[in-house]
Amino acid sequence: MSQSLNLTKPLQDAIAEAEELIANAPFIATEADRLEGYDYLAGRIRMAVQMAFDYDLDHPLFVNPTHQFSRQGLDNPDAIYFNAFLREGVEYVVRGRRGTTADLSFQVMGGTYSADSAATSLMAFDDRELEVGPDGRFEFSYVAEPGAKTMIVREVFNDWDTEERGTLTIERPDTLGRPAAPYSRERLAKQYEVAARSLVGSIQTWFAFPHFFQYKEPVNTLTAPRSTPGGLASQRSSIGHYELADDHAMVISVPRCDDCAYQAVQVGSDWYASTDYETHQTSLTKAQAVTDPDGVMRFVVSAQDPGTANWLETTGHRTGALMLRWQRLERDLTAADGPTVEVVPFDSVLDALPHHVPITPEEYAARIAARQRSVARRMIS
Repeated sequence: MSQSLNLTKPLQDAIAEAEELIANAPFIATEADRLEGYDYLAGRIRMAVQMAFDYDLDHPLFVNPTHQFSRQGLDNPDAIYFNAFLREGVEYVVRGRRGTTADLSFQVMGGTYSADSAATSLMAFDDRELEVGPDGRFEFSYVAEPGAKTMIVREVFNDWDTEERGTLTIERPDTLGRPAAPYSRERLAKQYEVAARSLVGSIQTWFAFPHFFQYKEPVNTLTAPRSTPGGLASQRSSIGHYELADDHAMVISVPRCDDCAYQAVQVGSDWYASTDYETHQTSLTKAQAVTDPDGVMRFVVSAQDPGTANWLETTGHRTGALMLRWQRLERDLTAADGPTVEVVPFDSVLDALPHHVPITPEEYAARIAARQRSVARRMIS
């Protein structure tokens, strides 16, 4: 006998509300912007359902909520993200095998990101603080402190072609071996309600978040390296946003830093998310970029192809976010380590590149093919 429990109604309503937010986003300028927004919405729905249904506070696990099919928070194209929800006062055991990626970092967050504020970082460290065995294996225990809500792990690639990810698990010793609670109407209703709140909340959050930071800066500028808001202890970042006509380009010049394992730049969209980094070159690490003989990496941000190796594609966006990151630092950075910016007519862009490294369309296509293979190899969506 069929019976409708109407448990999905909150999520149905949230999807309709989220669609209104997306369709009427204040920065939409073209139909392409709106269509990209609908793809972004699909990722937000996917994330909301995953985070509501894939976790159990009694049986924790690391969930991968952010990837090329679910972009958020100006996600790093070079990172694999893992989230596990925590319960205060409970002991957790984290085990893993260190891969060969440039950085592996752990962070415990208090609260959540919202349209009003950023989450609080309660603890942040990288694997240099762990005892890693000759076989790459490690283990540590953590008792969730007051206010602790989430453990976030980032595994970051500097060289997409050669570095390999490791493995990672989290468990509660006090509940290990017990079966999960049976399904109940109350539990499922709560999960659909959580997914509904998460969906609308995440869209509102990432609409507001860049205005706390990125969009407080003058357009077509980048900040000196500084601690990333709510970020890692060993990370510094430079943030900004651009506005470029099709006949102009931005040249970003930044010294290559050899006192960190990872350094990179990316172009993001006004949805405050990564743009297509799989089939377009919208990001580059220091391993992927060409460094000039004077030790400086010079990147060209533009809609048109300048025919130079360090081109960062805007993929049709006249406006968007910019971010540079340095991770696993061995020293702090100064303004001299940071970027400088110059906006020039596109026809004059090569004049701003004293060591221009040309690249043919065939060579560029080979780069894109390599990016596709590398993303597919590390993908765990």
